[in-house]
Amino acid sequence: MFLTITTTGTPDRPATDLGYLLHKHPDKAQAFSTSYGTAHVLYPEADAERCTAALLLEVDAVALVRRGKGKGRGGAPDAALAQYVNDRPYAASSLLAVALSSVFSSAMKGACQARPELPSQARPLRVEVPALPARGGPDLVRRLFEPLGWTVTVEPIALDTEFPEWGDSRYVRLVLESEALTLGAALRHLYVLLPVLDDAKHYWVAPDEVDKLLRVGEGWLPEHPEQKLIVGRYLSRRWSLTREAMERLELVRLAEADDSEVEAIDNAVEAETETEEKPTPLAVQRRDAIVAALQTSGAARVLDLGCGQGQLVQALLKDVRFTEIVGVDVSMRALTIASRRLKLDRMGERQASRVKLFQGSLAYTDNRLKGYDAAVLSEVIEHLDLPRLPALEYAVFGAARPRTVLVTTPNVEYNVRWESLPAGHVRHGDHRFEWTREEFRTWAGAVAERHGYGVEFVPVGPDDPEVGPPTQMAVFKAENANEKNDKSVKNDKSDKSEKEAKAA
Repeated sequence: MFLTITTTGTPDRPATDLGYLLHKHPDKAQAFSTSYGTAHVLYPEADAERCTAALLLEVDAVALVRRGKGKGRGGAPDAALAQYVNDRPYAASSLLAVALSSVFSSAMKGACQARPELPSQARPLRVEVPALPARGGPDLVRRLFEPLGWTVTVEPIALDTEFPEWGDSRYVRLVLESEALTLGAALRHLYVLLPVLDDAKHYWVAPDEVDKLLRVGEGWLPEHPEQKLIVGRYLSRRWSLTREAMERLELVRLAEADDSEVEAIDNAVEAETETEEKPTPLAVQRRDAIVAALQTSGAARVLDLGCGQGQLVQALLKDVRFTEIVGVDVSMRALTIASRRLKLDRMGERQASRVKLFQGSLAYTDNRLKGYDAAVLSEVIEHLDLPRLPALEYAVFGAARPRTVLVTTPNVEYNVRWESLPAGHVRHGDHRFEWTREEFRTWAGAVAERHGYGVEFVPVGPDDPEVGPPTQMAVFKAENANEKNDKSVKNDKSDKSEKEAKAA
């Protein structure tokens, strides 16, 4: 990926002052190692009248995958290939923003020991980014940069110049020009807004990103008309961090406002707080969907296979219709945490009689799992290597054989809607695969046919019309279960009648 910064000069303020500001000598080409490749700084032109500094970032696709711990989903080589063949080496993104802050850190902070008077001086600037992902289109690019004092030229890039009928891609060529900004301010704008336009980050957004955003956005972000969009995208839509950042930005405005403005802002914040609702996490939606399906099935004795830290077991205990709940996990550490979560040591005798936790591997048959009404495999199968799935299948559907089995797993098609998830990556580093809806339905249909179950599919979370829901759930019902129960009752009655006849 590529970015150039150009300035022009006058006899008393030569353009080559850009070298002092960037702390990079115009006569040298320099290279800097980054976590994901190499950043090169060079000057295609450098004289008193005009000086251009270029930042070329070579991205190592293999290093990006390894550091990101991305894994392809099983049975889908195209997704595995997408980890290595994508737009990250070419299109401006958070990778370029991080390189800017690393290579030009002093300039971004407004520091210059050799010429301390230079950083505070506004100068003619022209910034060009040849390929910039713009999720929101050229209009959003203008809405982000124009309020900051930039003259914006944005040109959509065609999908293919040979086939103009295909239309424009989501990429644009961006040129920013200003006579009134300092170089430090320009770099800070780019550092925040490049990843905002790309709408994705190559690293996990931690709580310290709020401090970073407010520090780099000082002086311009509190008053920006697109503040909410900028904050939400920069923080990868993490609700808690976004709310914290917005509240702190509001405090900055309050500190600079007069009394009448303070009262108006207080009223607005109070009204927004009253109406704002925290979005329900997907994990909660998933548990609610599972509990609802179990209630519909009429199950009383339930297995939570791969129970982890006991969140589902805790939810099931709140409903008295579930008379026995068993949590099974291969990890003793997870079971210990589950025991603490459930407060088993302080639970009343009657409540404690409803719940059991024990260690077990789902890759082996286990007689302790037989005789239950229902079993749940919530976000479990994707943690197994594909060759081990048949063993789990037989242990649950063939040997334990509960009347109802619920299986939930991520829908990999929905991953494009997770803005913080790099292309080609799975949602968790331990996922061995993630399936499309078709792949999951094919697997579930084959399992049902082999073991005498019927299967239905239920979306969990928002059901996107293009890519489906974030979680897909299969509800397996043992076929002819009622018929088998009726036969058992008839046989019992027949045996009883025969014994009574013999006694007579």
